[in-house]
Amino acid sequence: MRKLKHPTIDQIELTDIMYALADPTRLEIVTLLANARKKMTCGEFTLNRSKSTMSHHFKILRSSGLVETLIEGTEHMNSLRLEEIENKFPGVLKSVIKATKVIG
Repeated sequence: MRKLKHPTIDQIELTDIMYALADPTRLEIVTLLANARKKMTCGEFTLNRSKSTMSHHFKILRSSGLVETLIEGTEHMNSLRLEEIENKFPGVLKSVIKATKVIG
């Protein structure tokens, strides 16, 4: 299992998280991961976006510290770093996810 480069929890900034969540597609990815409560492959996201667009969104989510991606064979397994983010910024991510349920 190979791991892509991710920021440590100390390197994660709230402004980077908010920037990542400001895009509707990335917000939808985060919400889907939160609701799934499991690792998901990139192919499991049916958001009608091109592969290159999805790769771009996942790169931003990884660099912001929201998502961790592990490579298992040919699959990219994505998981939300919910517990780590909640420990550093209590209530922020859970509030955003809860608000998307009200809006969606």
